Amino acid sequence: MPARFRVFILLAAFTGLRFGELAALQRHDVDLDRRTVAVRRSLAETRTDGILIKTPKSAAGVRTVAFPASLAESLATHLAVYAEPGRTGLVFTGARGGQLRRNNFRQLWLRALKDTGLRDVHFHDLRHTGNTLAATGGATTRELMQRMGHSSVRAALIYQHLVNGRDHAIAAHVDEQIKKVQPGEPGDVSGT
Repeated sequence: MPARFRVFILLAAFTGLRFGELAALQRHDVDLDRRTVAVRRSLAETRTDGILIKTPKSAAGVRTVAFPASLAESLATHLAVYAEPGRTGLVFTGARGGQLRRNNFRQLWLRALKDTGLRDVHFHDLRHTGNTLAATGGATTRELMQRMGHSSVRAALIYQHLVNGRDHAIAAHVDEQIKKVQPGEPGDVSGT
């Protein structure tokens, strides 16, 4: 991908923000010190109306999402080099500096997939990556709902089921607690 889209890809993968949410971010939505982005609007494109900036579909879609500390420097550089000036300047713009359009970006995305030998990877899969990483980090259903901008638990539960392997980690933690207080031989829980 061209350098101007590197942080766009990274934020999608590690925050789970949607394409339209990222494309509508303005400078004042980014807090580098707190490492957060505020989702207040979303870009939508229709054949009849063209590009529209609108509020998210539901109240849950308006949210603040933390991003990993390792992205802060790259995001600061991106803001200095590629973002529009001013508080309301767009963080992400198209190759010619205008509004980022999904179809133009898609052409770059498909070219990058071909160059890397990847197939059947959609931009929205980056959102799935971010949400799966959050779930493996131990995010609760409510925390996943907040990060994703969902008002129902259905989607959050999907990611928690995807990381069902945490059951062994939970069991190992419980085992460690048993070992701390167990007076007998390893494996002997009769004294508890």
